[in-house]
Amino acid sequence: MAIKKRNKPSELNPNVRNKNFEEVTRVFTAEMAVNEADRCLQCKAKPCVKGCPVGIDIPGFIAKIKQSDFDGAADVISEANLLPSICGRVCPQETQCEALCVLNKMGEPIAIGALEKFIGDYKLARGTKVEPIKKIGRRVAVVGSGPAGLTCAADLAREGFEVTIFEAFQRPGGVLTYGIPEFRLPKRVVQNEIKMLKELGVVIKCNVVVGKTILLDELLEEYNAVFIGTGAGLPSFQGIPGENLPGVYSANEYLTRVNLMEARKEGSATPVYRGKKVVVVGAGNVAMDSARTAMRMGADEVSIVYRRSRKEMPARLEEIHHAEEEGIKMLLLTNPVQVLGEKKVEGIRCIKMELGEPDDRGRARPIEIPGSEFDIECDQLIMAIGTSPNPLLPQATPDLEITKRGIIVTDENGLTSIPNVYAGGDAATGAATVILAMSAGRKAAKAIKESLL
Repeated sequence: MAIKKRNKPSELNPNVRNKNFEEVTRVFTAEMAVNEADRCLQCKAKPCVKGCPVGIDIPGFIAKIKQSDFDGAADVISEANLLPSICGRVCPQETQCEALCVLNKMGEPIAIGALEKFIGDYKLARGTKVEPIKKIGRRVAVVGSGPAGLTCAADLAREGFEVTIFEAFQRPGGVLTYGIPEFRLPKRVVQNEIKMLKELGVVIKCNVVVGKTILLDELLEEYNAVFIGTGAGLPSFQGIPGENLPGVYSANEYLTRVNLMEARKEGSATPVYRGKKVVVVGAGNVAMDSARTAMRMGADEVSIVYRRSRKEMPARLEEIHHAEEEGIKMLLLTNPVQVLGEKKVEGIRCIKMELGEPDDRGRARPIEIPGSEFDIECDQLIMAIGTSPNPLLPQATPDLEITKRGIIVTDENGLTSIPNVYAGGDAATGAATVILAMSAGRKAAKAIKESLL
């Protein structure tokens, strides 16, 4: 049986897009979406669904697209996911649903992510009429408006719970707003998805820092349950000499200033230094986002430094490909040992690495090669080597059990050491993906519902 070639969305020219913040990957046209849906074999076993952390009926919504029933496709997706425009853009489909597509054996898998993005944007453009939901007299507070918090809030609101989200920043969305750049996830998409959530009756209060502005104990006096979805916003550094020099940024701060505080615009109240020779340490999606952002902020040269090989790079292949297309250099098997400079960053001293035996996570352990040090000139250094949960809320809540790494301890349903307090997403796992955070939010919402009804 001949298998049709996979449809691919168009992309902006690399030499044009690396100078602006327009979205790189375009949305399918209706014709392309129908043609791609027509490739689906509608397997009875539905292996793709097993790869979706939130359990979307993938063959079901694709069958609707094949029939050009886009409203029906949106309804199918909405049963499991109220944020399809976001997930279609940032989920690692290639290692989840698409990885289990049987067409991998015969060519390329169905472009599930692109189809979800198409339907999500179709739904946002059309708008939806939300039917009034009968309230059941139970109130839930959600701390954090990132993917875990938004998902938990949406699922509970649909069940008649009165839900209030408390967000520390001035705009909701969590990492979707402050962390992921405009060229990968337009903020209009995030805000439109959140608008739909408000139409379900969810109240969002910004500029409220739970653990400081208000305590968790105070929320428990007013609400029947609390869900903590505060993410992992505490940056990590290497602890090498010179790391405190001006010009050294954590990726978290750098991206927050550019995305949330709009430092990319002239006259920003919170400007960011615009380096000409920029080095980014790390090789995850956040590192790619930082490097590609630095290029768009006017850098002449951007390099990514990573201590392992290309095979071990944790970023999505698409993000690595886009970065290289845009002129970002990859310096692999390389690790910084010192930041050079007196009054500001002037360069970094690195050492060459080789790969040894696997570590406790199964990744090849990087080993320094003695005498291989060399210097790289740069005027800006961005550290993108991971994050951990913010300690503010746990520090203000002694009864909340956390691990040595600051991760909130929960049971399989997200319940913490405090009765009626649940947690999920990066706050309860450490830094992970958007879709895994959403899965945790759904699981906790189900547990809260079962506990309070």
